[in-house]
Amino acid sequence: MSLNDYREFGNLVERISRAIQAGNVSHAYILEGDSCIDKVGFAVNMAKAILCREQPGTGCDRCVTCRKLEHDNYEDLYVVRADDRSLKNAAITELQENLKKKPAGERNIAIICDADLMTDRAQNRLLKTLEEPAPGTVIFLLSENTENLIQTIQSRCIIYRLGNYSVSKNAPEMEVPRAIFQMILDGKYFFEIRDYMSKKVKDRKDAFALLDGLERLYREFLVMDGPCPVREEKIIEGVNYVEEARRDLQANVNYKYALRNLILKIGG
Repeated sequence: MSLNDYREFGNLVERISRAIQAGNVSHAYILEGDSCIDKVGFAVNMAKAILCREQPGTGCDRCVTCRKLEHDNYEDLYVVRADDRSLKNAAITELQENLKKKPAGERNIAIICDADLMTDRAQNRLLKTLEEPAPGTVIFLLSENTENLIQTIQSRCIIYRLGNYSVSKNAPEMEVPRAIFQMILDGKYFFEIRDYMSKKVKDRKDAFALLDGLERLYREFLVMDGPCPVREEKIIEGVNYVEEARRDLQANVNYKYALRNLILKIGG
């Protein structure tokens, strides 16, 4: 893949490509979008666009650098992921040590997944790197809610919001939300939906992904042409219930309880 494969983001890709081609590459980017968006894939393809010498600004997907990034064996790429519910100071410390190393190629690239789950201590530690980055370093912070990042981090990054597009009906991340949504529309019994959900939603991350998917489906119904199988007041009510469940999860309510409570309200 290359940046050209993300045309669903409208003119955002063109803006990014033009900036890279003009040599305007920032040391840090925040890529914000819900869990249904492949933010890691977008970051990798932005890295291709920055590093590729065959097709700068998009990536050729054929050269050695593009192929290494595609197959996750690029020597100068460092990926940091959250541990359970947070991204701790130790993970950022290790990343900082790696970024001090001289890259084998042109630049060191860092991708920080779930950046909005960084502890306050981890954010303040990362801030030092953002203030004085090693030459050529590019850091991608992937976030579902950038408001959870301290303002001083936000102010030192270029923020791109990945959204406002239609997800394909065949997108794998929408399989479970669509199945549960259809079961609700079909009037399935609560225990049937609960049992299916228990098999498919294994942790809090899955639970947040389900909420993102359900909200996206409600929005699809809200803007669809022609007759809609759900009344508008039910759509608005459903979105409110989804957001209520999201607040419960953020408050560390047991995810199984939060989702079961959601299904009871939506199906009621």
